Amino acid sequence: MPIYHLKTPLSEEDVARLRVGDTLYISGVVVAARDSAHKRMLEYMERGERLPVDLRGGVVYHVGPVVRRTERGWEVISAGPTTSARMEAFEADVIEKLGVKLVVGKGGMGKRTAEAMKKHVAAYAIFTGGAGVLAAKAIKRVVDVYWLDLGMAEAMWVFEVENFGPLTVMIDSTGRNFYDELREEARRRIPEILNSIEWPRH
Repeated sequence: MPIYHLKTPLSEEDVARLRVGDTLYISGVVVAARDSAHKRMLEYMERGERLPVDLRGGVVYHVGPVVRRTERGWEVISAGPTTSARMEAFEADVIEKLGVKLVVGKGGMGKRTAEAMKKHVAAYAIFTGGAGVLAAKAIKRVVDVYWLDLGMAEAMWVFEVENFGPLTVMIDSTGRNFYDELREEARRRIPEILNSIEWPRH
């Protein structure tokens, strides 16, 4: 599978060539946001207010980072991914209204998000769960943080990253969704598996 090294902001051409299974490394700016930040982003849009960060061509990372303040500023200790299903209710609108081109998390996303990615040329990739320290090493500095009233894990963090990855593409801009395909294949094989079982005779 191809390996891509991309810089933000991402173009439609960057994203359009990605396919499920491709490996990806990101350099530039990544915005950390979980469900509370997603909800607030959309509330800003509904009120016609400008977000503190321009997300056009941007990367949104589903993460609640562990961060500490030092004399030199913020230091990210760990930045392992959050389960992306928590953001399913918001992500399609974030992609459509804010111009996000890549979403990163773990565990996959649903049909509505996949449809938005197909319509607006975006993609979803996963970062390995449990590898929060590895992710933190790719974060070179905290550019800024917003909405700390939501809590450290739920705030919107703006990170400068270098070779953040490896990320694996799970939903591409054709709308192909690896997790949906996996579930469909599992359902298809259930009768075959049941027929292969030697049931005890009574």
